[in-house]
Parts: sequence; C-alpha cells; structure tokens
Amino acid sequence: MSVVVRIPTPLRKMTQNEAEVSAEGSDIASLIDNLENNYPGIKDRICDDQGEIRRFVNIYLNDEDIRFLQGQSTSLADGDEVSIIPAIAGGC
Repeated sequence: MSVVVRIPTPLRKMTQNEAEVSAEGSDIASLIDNLENNYPGIKDRICDDQGEIRRFVNIYLNDEDIRFLQGQSTSLADGDEVSIIPAIAGGC
C-alpha cells in the first residue's frame, strides 16, 4: 500500500529536496524502515538508537498525532498521509 509522507525542510536533503514522497508500510514502524531503504540515513534523524521516535519529532497520520493512537504500531491504509514534523521550541 502506498502512503504519502510529508517531509520537513530539515530532512529534504535526504529526499533529493522532495517535500512529499511515497512510501510503503502496514504501520508507522515499517513505513520508517521503508523510508530508510529508499533514503538512507533518514531513520537516524527520526528515531533514536533504540528505534524509538525521537522526543522532538512528531508524526501525524491524517492530522492525528500517532502518540494518541498506537505510536509506531499505528496501522496504515492505502492513500493515508503521514507528516513528519520537528518540534519547535523557544520563547522567553
């Protein structure tokens, strides 16, 4: 099944400057592995050494934060849209 993945600006150098790419996977974890196969090094930017999604990386499935779904086990369907969004911090 094909899923559209929106890539944030800081990771676009890994996707040949593409803002959206197609990827395959039955869940978020397998989608990340598929992204890694197609764009080597991207998983290290999304996941830590234990394979968990980094604290400062937010992943949304069709506008729903996967942390409020099943995390990396969240199932995907053909045509879903996944957004990878780096957390933004700052202020005074």
